[in-house]
Amino acid sequence: MKKINLVIALLVGSTIFSGCSLNKMIKLADKQDLKVDPNPLEVHGGQVAFNMSAVLPAKMLPKGKVYSLKTVYQYNGQDLNLPDIEFKADDFPSSSSTTSRKSQDFVFAYKEGMNPGTVIIQGEAKDPRKNKSKLTKQLPVAEGLITTSTLVRDVYYTPFAFHGYNDKEELLPTNVAFYFDKGSSVFKSSEKRSDRADNLKAFIAEKNVTRTVTVTGLHSPEGSERVNSDLAENRAQAIEKYYRQQMDKYDYQDLADNISFIIKPVVEDWNSFKDALAEYNGVDDSQKSEILRIVNGLGSFEDKEDALQKLSSYDKLVKDVYPPLRTAKTEILTVKPKKSSAQISVLAKGITNNSESADALNMEEMLFAGTLTPSLDEKAAIYTAATKKGTSWVAHNNLAATYLMQAAQGNTSKVSDAITQLEIAAKIQKTAEVHANLATAYVMQGNYGKAMENVTAGESLASGNDLRAGLNGVKGPLLIRSAKYSDATTALSSASGDVVSYDKGLAYLLSKEFSKAKAAFSDVPSSSDAYAWAQYGSAIAGARSGNESDLVSGLKNAVNADASLKAKALSDLEFKNYKSAVEGAVK
Repeated sequence: MKKINLVIALLVGSTIFSGCSLNKMIKLADKQDLKVDPNPLEVHGGQVAFNMSAVLPAKMLPKGKVYSLKTVYQYNGQDLNLPDIEFKADDFPSSSSTTSRKSQDFVFAYKEGMNPGTVIIQGEAKDPRKNKSKLTKQLPVAEGLITTSTLVRDVYYTPFAFHGYNDKEELLPTNVAFYFDKGSSVFKSSEKRSDRADNLKAFIAEKNVTRTVTVTGLHSPEGSERVNSDLAENRAQAIEKYYRQQMDKYDYQDLADNISFIIKPVVEDWNSFKDALAEYNGVDDSQKSEILRIVNGLGSFEDKEDALQKLSSYDKLVKDVYPPLRTAKTEILTVKPKKSSAQISVLAKGITNNSESADALNMEEMLFAGTLTPSLDEKAAIYTAATKKGTSWVAHNNLAATYLMQAAQGNTSKVSDAITQLEIAAKIQKTAEVHANLATAYVMQGNYGKAMENVTAGESLASGNDLRAGLNGVKGPLLIRSAKYSDATTALSSASGDVVSYDKGLAYLLSKEFSKAKAAFSDVPSSSDAYAWAQYGSAIAGARSGNESDLVSGLKNAVNADASLKAKALSDLEFKNYKSAVEGAVK
């Protein structure tokens, strides 16, 4: 009986001792030192990351006991349980005489509604052997959440691919050559009766809109040709005279005054001779080399011709190579017939409403027509008709770009339509324009990973500065969302636009480069819808850098531009150390 009573006594004593130990741990918990960094918490890259360090006083970890810090993020009536920080007495053998230290990193995904919130800890003293535990009171250790990084604004870039149509004046060349007898500049009858002359007369009779007629007179290297220094010019003039006679015949009247005649005599020039020799097969390669050594060597024109006369191949040159050089070559530049922009617009509208045949315009004209109207609905109709006209990645890309512009104006259902068109375009041809538009489409859908994939693909294909700048504009906010602030400033520095300037200021602010942030924010004009937020960002830069003047002026401008920012400023923890200054700025 005594033995049984002894066991019971030991058990009761052990329980009492365990309870005393846990109570002592709970009491000593009042002296624990808890620090959270950063405090308030901050959102970066869509996550909230912080470190919590805990220092327990000496004697708080009796042998065999465990102390845990149960951590919770409380917001909007909800609890987000985070990992415990656990102290085991066995891991701190000197805890009876020294403090026990431990720190732990925490991270959780941020979502709307989590601000404001509080990090709450509750200590738990445990005796694992007895399965006993006691809890401390809940204690807030970090209150509030700074969400400045979420103020990033997306940039949309919707490049239209080049339509391929040249709406400028284009000149078409028509060439004809007439030949002369040796030493003569007379336009002989046989040449006037040639097919070449008949074609020229027919061309003149059509009264094509002509800008210039250039007549180049040539001579061969022979003595009888070169002794008359005016021979080349006279030959050219003979053709000009004939041309003018034909214009008179076909009653050009005032049209003739708009045609510029250019006479170009080519005297003592070997280029035409060398071109003809290269095509001539009447002499072998060694003979050609011999001829070219003379022509390319030193000496006057006459000296070279005299040297050529001594060659065994000279007779063949005189018979076959020289005669075609006794010529006058005529180049006529006429204006390429084109439809006017007004005609193209009318025909495109007719095609879209089925009052005109789809063949009334070719593909390039149809795509050009899309640029002639400011109406997005009309553009969409024109580009839709172009996609039906033939296989063209440009048509699908430009239709998608139009859809994205409509989406940016509020018709968000057009985003998926744009992606469909861009996928078709990419199957035809992968281009920087297609990937840039896909990036914008995915940004609009909030699919930032896919957006970045297409930015990267577009950068690998971009050949022009405008495309690269546009892609960098889309890329910058994506990098901010990934907390890559330095990379974001680099990208945005290569782009342009009011929203780009705002995002660049935000990236500098988050990189703690406050003077650069202020400069970028100041680039946003007061007429921009990004102005109020740029001034708000400038106020934050002032608060973070300890410049109360910048804080006050920024907030005043921001609230004057957008009164809704007043409430945000009063609750924003960016300004927690400037409460009176903020109240004065927004009153």
